[in-house]
Amino acid sequence: MREGHTEVLVVGAGPVGLWLALSLAESGVQVSIIDRESRITARNYACALHPSTLKLLKRFDLATPAIERGRRVEKVAFYDGQTRHAEIDLSKLSEEFPFLLILPQSQLESLLEQRLRQARVAVEWNHRFDGLQEDQQEVCATLEELEGTSTGYIVPHWETVVKRRFEIRAQYLVGADGHNSMTRQKLGIEFERTGATESFAAYEFEADRTVADEIRVVLDETTTNVLWPLGDNKFRWTFQLTRADTSGEFPEKDRRAVRLEQPTIDERIKQCVERVAQKRAPWFDAAVKKITWCTEVSFQHRLVSTFGRARCWLAGDAAHQTGPAGVQSMNAGFREAGRLAEALRQILQDNGSTNLLTAYNREGQERWRKLLGLTGGLKIGKNASTWIQARYDRFLPCLPGLDSDLDLLASQLNLVYPLQPPVAPGLLSQHKAV
Repeated sequence: MREGHTEVLVVGAGPVGLWLALSLAESGVQVSIIDRESRITARNYACALHPSTLKLLKRFDLATPAIERGRRVEKVAFYDGQTRHAEIDLSKLSEEFPFLLILPQSQLESLLEQRLRQARVAVEWNHRFDGLQEDQQEVCATLEELEGTSTGYIVPHWETVVKRRFEIRAQYLVGADGHNSMTRQKLGIEFERTGATESFAAYEFEADRTVADEIRVVLDETTTNVLWPLGDNKFRWTFQLTRADTSGEFPEKDRRAVRLEQPTIDERIKQCVERVAQKRAPWFDAAVKKITWCTEVSFQHRLVSTFGRARCWLAGDAAHQTGPAGVQSMNAGFREAGRLAEALRQILQDNGSTNLLTAYNREGQERWRKLLGLTGGLKIGKNASTWIQARYDRFLPCLPGLDSDLDLLASQLNLVYPLQPPVAPGLLSQHKAV
């Protein structure tokens, strides 16, 4: 990338950033996209696409190839111990895509990047965003081009260094650079904590047999655990960690390994997965044959104080974070990217009002304040079971849907997801007086 000018600069080439850049490029907006990594994610960490996201992908003929690479799941079952207490049927959300699609994130990003290339936009890998200056007319972003170099004599190792620094000017800048967003930090936007931090140990593995083709969520008294079917007897267990979990149950060294190659470590992790699964999900009796990937990750329920200002905006995990079970953050990011791309197109091409960006912020805030339980939230329906009533406030982040889809999913559990936020008590008299 040379020093120059573009209409929109996108920082971050994950799924949301790629989708945003593609949406802009296809609508005729000049867009540049950068990422500090050297390529799309090399890990096959599985992600899940909601039916509504598949509808978005269809717009650029990407739904079919994504489905060919993924695994369809129509049900989410809820367990506690040996007992199956409830289930939801995803086929009721969409006639066209009546399922949740699970596929490796690397496959999704590859599809998006290839389609972006067809739109004559190449991701500028090894480029790091380092700062910005803005005025009423444009944003001047400072970028660093990175390169790798081998250092050390006796024990060589690979190190990333800055090859050069330069500036690029843009009409608008969008940060889609994840929960540690440098864009958000440089803009000084608060990332407010809205709930307790939740930590999970995730293990992808091959089992010796098939398990029911559905997502299974284990909601015991203190933890949320999810078994994801990945296809070909491959699965992912996500175990929530508690303060009582000790290194004896989740070995610290093993948790940090992203890829396990040593047989001794493999064996210890296999035993760990089987032991914890037997304790929290006694119905899971498959043997773990091979560990393919594992990590420990923490999720802090957070929301930005604003999705942006003036000529700089945020989308996806850069703006919000919640628990992983319902995969709401990434799927909401696709909607936000599409909404933001259309607002920027109208402003840049049709002399549209910047009120479109104000509306983008308002919609994002309303959606996420509800998803994080700050307003509205789930309510107990008349026929909800005693077990669901005792856990009703833990179901919201476990439901793979957004907005009206959440209402449809919640109703299958005899829960209610109000589509309109309730009027605050202090405002009730004002509304009546009008």
